Amino acid sequence: MKPLIAPLAIALAFAPLASCNAAPAQPNGGKAVGAAGFAIEDHGIFEEPWALAFAPGTSVLFVTERGGRIKFVDTVSGRLGTVSGGPTVDYGGQGGLGDIAFLPAEAAATLGRRTIYLSWAEAGQGDTRGTAVGRGTLVCEEADACRIDGLRVIWRQDPKVAGRGHYSHRLLVSPDGKHLFVASGDRQKMTPAQDLSNNLGKIVRLLPDGRPAPGNPFAARGGVAREIWSYGHRNILGLAFDSAGRLWDLEHGPAGGDELNRVEPGRNYGWPVVSYGDHYDGRAIPRPNTRNDMAGAVISWNPVIAPGGFIWYSGDLFPQWKGQAIIAGMVYPGLVRVETSGLRLREAERINLGKRIRAIVQAPDGAIWIAEDKSGARLRRLAPKR
Repeated sequence: MKPLIAPLAIALAFAPLASCNAAPAQPNGGKAVGAAGFAIEDHGIFEEPWALAFAPGTSVLFVTERGGRIKFVDTVSGRLGTVSGGPTVDYGGQGGLGDIAFLPAEAAATLGRRTIYLSWAEAGQGDTRGTAVGRGTLVCEEADACRIDGLRVIWRQDPKVAGRGHYSHRLLVSPDGKHLFVASGDRQKMTPAQDLSNNLGKIVRLLPDGRPAPGNPFAARGGVAREIWSYGHRNILGLAFDSAGRLWDLEHGPAGGDELNRVEPGRNYGWPVVSYGDHYDGRAIPRPNTRNDMAGAVISWNPVIAPGGFIWYSGDLFPQWKGQAIIAGMVYPGLVRVETSGLRLREAERINLGKRIRAIVQAPDGAIWIAEDKSGARLRRLAPKR
C-alpha cells in the first residue's frame, strides 16, 4: 500500500487564540506533512461551528454553530437541514452554543425521536454567565427540518461569574449510556479549580437526567461535590473514551502546556498550582513533577497546539491509525496524530490542512469529518486517496 500522506515542508504563521495566546506550535517529535494523501470532500459552509456529532445508527451529522444555530447534513444523500427549538445563548468571547451529544442505545435506522443533549453559555444576573447543559427530545419528521421538544436545563456551572472565556462545556456519554460527563472550565478564574465547593475547573459525572451519579469520589462531602469526578482542570476542549473504556481529556494550557490526560476519579490535575506552561505575563508556574499529589499529563505540548477536540480512531478506512488519538489543531492548522502503546503516548505526525480546525468526528464508515474554525468554515470529509 502506498503511504497515505506525502511529506511537505510547511511554513507556519498563526494568529493567537483568545484562550491560548502563544507562539506558533512546532512538531513535538512527529513529522510535518501535507494533505496530498487525502481525498477531501467539502460539504457546505458554516458560521463558527463548535461541535460535530453523528446521531447513533444513522448517517446524519449534526453541527452546532456558536451563534446558536443547529444544522444537519445527511452524509449519504447530501441533504441539508436545520434544527429548531434550541436554547437562547449568551454569545460573545468564547461563549455561545457548544457541544451536542446523543445516547448510544437509541441508535436506529431513521432519526424519528431520540434524546439530545446540548451545552451553551447562559446569562446570569448582572454581568455573569456560565455553562448550562440541557436535555430534550429531537424530532425529525421532515426531510430538511428537525425540532427539539421539551428542552430543559439539567446542569449548570456554579457559580456564574463575569467574563466570557474557558467554558469548556464538552459533553460525553459513556459507552454504556449510563453516565453523562461534562467538562467544566475554570472560566479564567483559576483558583476555583482547586475548590471542591464549586464545579469550575472540574469534570463532572452525572446520570442521564442530570443528577449526580452514585459512586462519585467526593459524594460524602455533599453539595456540588457530589457530582465531581476530577478537578484541577483549566480549559478542556476534548473529552473521549478510548477502546479500552478509559477516559481522556485534552485541555489548553496557559502560555505553553497543552495537556492530554488520563482522567481518573478523584484525581487533582494541578491547575493553577502546577502547569507545563507559565502565566501570560511571564510569571513561572511550578511544574507537575514538583507535586507528587497531583496528576501529570501523559503528553504535553510547549509551544501549544491549541486543540479544538479529538477522537480515538477505531475505523477501517485508516487501519494504521486504529487506537490512535487524532487531534484537531487551531494554532497548528490541521491534525496532530498521537501514537499509543498502552498508556505511553508520543506525537507521530502533523497534517497541515491550511486552516484552524475546530471540531473532529469519526463517521460510521470510518471517514474523518472536520469543521474549520470561525466564520465561513468548511465542513470536510477526509478519506484515503485511492
